[in-house]
Amino acid sequence: MWQSEARDFTPWLLANGDRLADALGIDLELSGAEHPVGGFSLDLIGHDLTNDAVLMVENQLEATDHTHLGQLLTYAAGTGAATIVWVATSFREEHRQALDWLNEQTGQGTHFFAVQVNVARIGDSDPAPYFDVVAKPNDWQKRIRSATRAGATTERAEQYREFWALYLDALAEADLSWGRRTPQPANWMNFAGPFTGTNLNPSFASGKRLRHELYIDGGDADANGVLFELLVGQRSTLEERFGEALEFDPIEGRRAARIATYQDGCEISDVDDWDNYIAWFIDTGSRLRTAFGTVRVVVEGQLDGLAGLT
Repeated sequence: MWQSEARDFTPWLLANGDRLADALGIDLELSGAEHPVGGFSLDLIGHDLTNDAVLMVENQLEATDHTHLGQLLTYAAGTGAATIVWVATSFREEHRQALDWLNEQTGQGTHFFAVQVNVARIGDSDPAPYFDVVAKPNDWQKRIRSATRAGATTERAEQYREFWALYLDALAEADLSWGRRTPQPANWMNFAGPFTGTNLNPSFASGKRLRHELYIDGGDADANGVLFELLVGQRSTLEERFGEALEFDPIEGRRAARIATYQDGCEISDVDDWDNYIAWFIDTGSRLRTAFGTVRVVVEGQLDGLAGLT
């Protein structure tokens, strides 16, 4: 199902954090991939909303090994993560026991998980991924119930979930088939983009702004850069079809890049303005899809031509 961990599985997991949340029994948001930790890169960083803690994910498309156990601890120390998730296709018994030992020895605020990723097929059905949690704190369910009762799932997170539920309802009413999604307690959602390795994401950005973006991250920094530069070359056409200027952001220091439009002065807490925010996201999302659809054939032809030179 995934040919490459970095190019395929990590971006898939970033876009499907709800599946991991269901397996762990918590609300979470995954906010970024290839997060820098010193001179290294953590696969995924995010937030455990139920326990109000930094969450990190280190993943492998193979059986666990000592190297990744060391990376897990290094990244936890470097990020201050308290919810620490190791995802692999299978866990060696000594590594599962190591996580059990860490759960016993660390404080109550630190949680280690071993999560096995599986893929099932029934008859001729499409392959379906699912997770098995094979190591967790002994009283995890009890802790989750306690955290939920204590209101660790913040009011802001619940507002995000409610907003995205209304947004998805509005898409359905407008008969816009941008892809089925589950509303998340996070400041963003993502939908499949027009090019391989891209997503079209509506979000509440920092600085009290709405953002609708083409997010470019196929797992390879060089490939991301090539696609971004080809789209920069189509800037005049894109902005003409979109109807206004777009912000082309190479995101310095990150592997990814984005092309976005913004709306200032917007906060999730301004509930009375939600209808306006939803209308803006639908309008900009429609125009972005039209604009990128206009240049898709040209850009993909250029990508094919570059691939033929290697």
